[in-house]
Amino acid sequence: MSHIDEQLTIIKRGCDELLVEAELAERIASGRPLRVKLGMDPTAPDLHLGHTVVLSKLRQFQELGHHVQFLIGDFTGMIGDPTGKNTTRPPLSREQIQENARTYREQVFKILDPQRTEILFNSEWSDKLGAAGLIRVASTYTVARMLERDDFGKRFRSNQPIAIHEFLYPLMQGYDSVAMKCDIELGGTDQKFNLLVGRELQKHYGQRPQCILTMPLLEGLDGVNKMSKSLGNYVGIDEPPGEIFGKLMSISDDLMWRYIELLSFESLATIARWRREVAEGRNPRDVKAGFAREIVARFHDAQAAQRAEAEFEARFRQGAMPEDMPEVSVAAGNQPLPIAQVLKAAGLTASTSEALRMIEQGGVRVDGERVVDKALKLAAGRAVVLQVGKRKFARVTLD
Repeated sequence: MSHIDEQLTIIKRGCDELLVEAELAERIASGRPLRVKLGMDPTAPDLHLGHTVVLSKLRQFQELGHHVQFLIGDFTGMIGDPTGKNTTRPPLSREQIQENARTYREQVFKILDPQRTEILFNSEWSDKLGAAGLIRVASTYTVARMLERDDFGKRFRSNQPIAIHEFLYPLMQGYDSVAMKCDIELGGTDQKFNLLVGRELQKHYGQRPQCILTMPLLEGLDGVNKMSKSLGNYVGIDEPPGEIFGKLMSISDDLMWRYIELLSFESLATIARWRREVAEGRNPRDVKAGFAREIVARFHDAQAAQRAEAEFEARFRQGAMPEDMPEVSVAAGNQPLPIAQVLKAAGLTASTSEALRMIEQGGVRVDGERVVDKALKLAAGRAVVLQVGKRKFARVTLD
């Protein structure tokens, strides 16, 4: 296998689409480090495992010797990315953006090599454009082209409002690629339109158009919706080791493979061997525990991962929790549910009043932890083990 083929094999692992592979191979063959772009708008203060799918791919480019440009969208974040939205997204203030950007910088270096990462802010060139420059950028694209984007097209056909500033978002993301003169841009599959705009704008400004690499969107703990803090189905990379370990152990056996394929740094051969072993009778729980250790160690350290596993085993094994317990789905409607309501719906108590009484008596546990707050709410999308008294258990998923 040639040097170019080796790089392409690593780059394409786990990706959804690479446009255009022949162009990327030609750039790799040139022997110069590629300028690899990933932009993120700091619209929330924390990164979760869903973000790390593309960040880990960026780290692979670093290990291949390429130049990584991590762009914090402090300008575009104030516009608000309309991708996947059926309503206009409220813009964030400059102050909110700056505070979130600070934590992004801290957390991103848990994955990227700080010595080989260029941190950029798109306000650096976007602010300088001014009204005249913004008009010139806007003149490069038509409304018809914008309506080719799926979410804009759906809103237009259903007579839902589209604010003019929302059209500016893909344009300004594309202009970032012009300003950064990047060779390849990474993003989630939902960003494909925006990435293609960057490619077109580079052509307009006389640059060689960037290649595009899209990565799959990671499902949250519910296995249905995209991982999102607002849905409560996320695993934050800054969460305590025990929280990360416990959440990963709560995912279904089927979803486990999806997480491993997108997040594990183990070789494809090793993952294939694990699949064969499980098919031949190995307990998938063992594979899941090994994967959870890997993730905790990545964002904390190996000792923290060992402690998290030991604490998990102490709660679930030594606490005599049954391996085979009822699995119950409780309809949450994407809203957090009070613990008492969940206990009743899961059949663990006869009524909410009994549930509240059991909490007062210290007889209710969530994932092995005693519940002391009667007002506790469980987020939609979570899968938890609930215990009432010494003998009532259920693995409950809030759909």
